[in-house]
Amino acid sequence: MIPKRVRMGAPAFRVLGHAVAALVLLPLIAVAVAALTGSLETLTHLWQTVLPRYLGTTALLVATVSAGTAVIGAGTAWLVSCCAFPGRRFLEVALVLPLAFPAYVVAYAYTDLLDHPGLVQTTLRAVMGWGPRDYWFPEIRSAGGAAAMLTLVLYPYVYLLTRAAFLGQGARPFNIARTLGAGPWGAFLRVALPMARPSIAAGVLLAAMETIADYGTVSYFGVQSLANGIYQSWFSMADRGAAAQLALGLLAIALLLATLEQRSRGAAQHHSNGAPLPRIPLGGAARWAASAACALPVMLGAVVPAVTLATMATGSNQSLLSERYLQFAGNSVLLAAIAAGVTVLAAIVIGYQERLSPGPLSRATVRIGRIGYAVPGGVIAVGLLVPFAAFDNALDAFMEARFGISTGLLVTGSIWLMIAAYLIRFLAAAIGAYEGGQAMVNPNVGPAARSLGKGPYIVLTRVHLPIMSPSLLTALLIVFIDTMKELPATLILRPFNFDTLAVQAHRLAADERLDGAAVPSLAIAAVGLLPVIVLIRRIGAGDR
Repeated sequence: MIPKRVRMGAPAFRVLGHAVAALVLLPLIAVAVAALTGSLETLTHLWQTVLPRYLGTTALLVATVSAGTAVIGAGTAWLVSCCAFPGRRFLEVALVLPLAFPAYVVAYAYTDLLDHPGLVQTTLRAVMGWGPRDYWFPEIRSAGGAAAMLTLVLYPYVYLLTRAAFLGQGARPFNIARTLGAGPWGAFLRVALPMARPSIAAGVLLAAMETIADYGTVSYFGVQSLANGIYQSWFSMADRGAAAQLALGLLAIALLLATLEQRSRGAAQHHSNGAPLPRIPLGGAARWAASAACALPVMLGAVVPAVTLATMATGSNQSLLSERYLQFAGNSVLLAAIAAGVTVLAAIVIGYQERLSPGPLSRATVRIGRIGYAVPGGVIAVGLLVPFAAFDNALDAFMEARFGISTGLLVTGSIWLMIAAYLIRFLAAAIGAYEGGQAMVNPNVGPAARSLGKGPYIVLTRVHLPIMSPSLLTALLIVFIDTMKELPATLILRPFNFDTLAVQAHRLAADERLDGAAVPSLAIAAVGLLPVIVLIRRIGAGDR
């Protein structure tokens, strides 16, 4: 019989997990109520005009970005984790750098570089003697351009999770495949890659959800996607009902993606198997090809945008070291650090309660935690603002009438509502990283520890978390960087006189001061680089 102190731990995790799920559902319910009570007139008009185009463009973006991030992320993760070639240790860290750049910032840089008056086309015309109509050049302001920008900044999701999976696999299955006659690449394709598929699928799902929720890139490029339609309905047409109805469409797509990913994964899992995978020494042209394959995403996703933005920033009057920008950076780091810690704790709670109490309710809790990632940040912000503003006003009226005290806006006037929006928005990223690490925990470890009288909390902190630490550090990294880049929720929910780097960049870009917007954009990337480098080195050191 399991001791009483063991049985009493699981209900606490269930209560906390359900509380997190309720918080995630709150803004979605508010949006659903607005959708059901809104008029169908605008939605009918959109369906007759541009809604089919919205859906088709969104599907094209999701398919293109998913394929691109899977190939780049999984391929580079395998090379740096399991192969030896020149520059591997540097590229192992550098491959994460594009994660620090918002997709819309990269879009600014490549537009300045590749557009008709940009450096590339101007140089081509000068060198070749071409006129404006004498040549064809790919249009950067297009759906293909938006997909390329999103792929360049989202492939690190797949890279980080897949790299952690490769490093945690152990050498035993790989060596068994080699003894059975498989070559290094055959063992990779038949053993290592299938074992890493849960992490690859989790990373691709995150990239797909981020793609369908992206607004900054598609709006700047003039691409008519579903997210763009939501913002046009909400802010331009002032029809919140139609925007909420389109948001429900995004939720349906997110649920479909999550369900397909879970069903395709099935019962596949793997556990740590001792010593790490051996590195395959590459020789001849293969070693330089591997270096080039890992360096190209870094060049396109980080180096070229950074150099272009730096060139743009030299013509502005903004200073990164000014008191204003130091305050912007401090606000951004504070929000990102709190949001990362709270979100990862929430992912651990709902993930662990599913392991303790498997069943339909626990699985539903995890799926609810995922769906917020597909909802635009502005929709989440408004969905939180409406009920909490009503709560603040009701509380203030009660306290004023009963005690003669005005409480003001306790929740909506604080940063904690922003933290709640970030948690809802990025919880799926933390859950994906948690599940990638949980797949490597042998299912017999927990029952063995509990049979010795250890409760769920002790098993979690002393057994599960040490094994999953690389994946959890990855989750902290992802949420931190995503919070630094988040714009719509920050614009709507920020307290008075509480601006961030993302808000400042948006403000300058909205005024067509792109040279000035390049300065806070560079600051976002610079602040994000430090945790990227520190965490990826800690992950690698811990696995080795």
